[in-house]
Amino acid sequence: MLRSAATWMMTVVAGLSAVTAVQAEVKVDAKLPEYKAVEGVSGNIKSIGSDTMNNLMTLWAEGFKKAYPSVQVEIEGKGSATAPPALIEGTATFGPMSREMKAKEIDDFEKKFGYKPTGLGTSIDMLAIYVHKDNPIKGLTLAQIDAIFSKTRKRGGAEAITKWGQLGLTGEWADKPISLYGRNSASGTYGYFKEHVLGKGDFSDSVKEQPGSSSVVQGIASDKYGIGYSGIGYKTADVLAVALSADGKTTPVTAEPKNGYSGEYPLSRFLYLYVNAKPGAKLDPLRQEFIRYVFSKQGQEVVVKDGYLPLPADVAKENLKAIGVESK
Repeated sequence: MLRSAATWMMTVVAGLSAVTAVQAEVKVDAKLPEYKAVEGVSGNIKSIGSDTMNNLMTLWAEGFKKAYPSVQVEIEGKGSATAPPALIEGTATFGPMSREMKAKEIDDFEKKFGYKPTGLGTSIDMLAIYVHKDNPIKGLTLAQIDAIFSKTRKRGGAEAITKWGQLGLTGEWADKPISLYGRNSASGTYGYFKEHVLGKGDFSDSVKEQPGSSSVVQGIASDKYGIGYSGIGYKTADVLAVALSADGKTTPVTAEPKNGYSGEYPLSRFLYLYVNAKPGAKLDPLRQEFIRYVFSKQGQEVVVKDGYLPLPADVAKENLKAIGVESK
């Protein structure tokens, strides 16, 4: 059963009592099951989809192959928009996406198979607004970010924000043009940002579109007056994640684990793994065990290693139940 991001977040918050990730150090839920290899697993896995989840899929694949050395894995991460057609055409085993599938993508899938795709919320990301490490900005509102990145300013900005001085910076920063870094339209991060920050408005023509999440961060790291957006898992010491205020009336919230779990950070989102799973039919052993690995203790430790937030055991178990996989 496909669930909305809001429903997933409510479920995660409800299960937080068992998770120590709200502390300074992010740890997985002690109640998550250890993954143990089983007999009869072989074949090839092809992952097509999100660039944001490239590292996650790679690390999951590496861990899975330790249990099943004969399994071959190929990962292609050109953007979330490539996942639905690959699942429909049968060229992908899994479709990782950094956003939920759109209604049309779900409809196209259902027309082909007669049922909807299954989306599993594997982990939590905080979409960060990055600036150079020397930038003195203390916080931004979503309306300000819209006025920086958009030419339509759906959030009501009176004018386009093109210089750092318009955001209150003084001295050498006052008259410096803001340099914009973003993703291309195939990216789920691009789509998420367009919907949740720009209010479905249009991007400014001056945004430098990058082929991947790491490219955005690298661009800002080498551009003192740059700003861009990317998943929190791509943060480096050369950039800062700016604290954000959803409405401008509240104190800006930092991209810290406790704020990602509580939903107080305004750009918290799930990272999804989409699967073609016929309702009532049992998954083949290869897909079943890979999914079980993702939601195991080892799989969620990978989430932490890659800089994202792991799921409570209850939520992991619910994901497995949703696709007919028993939690062991």
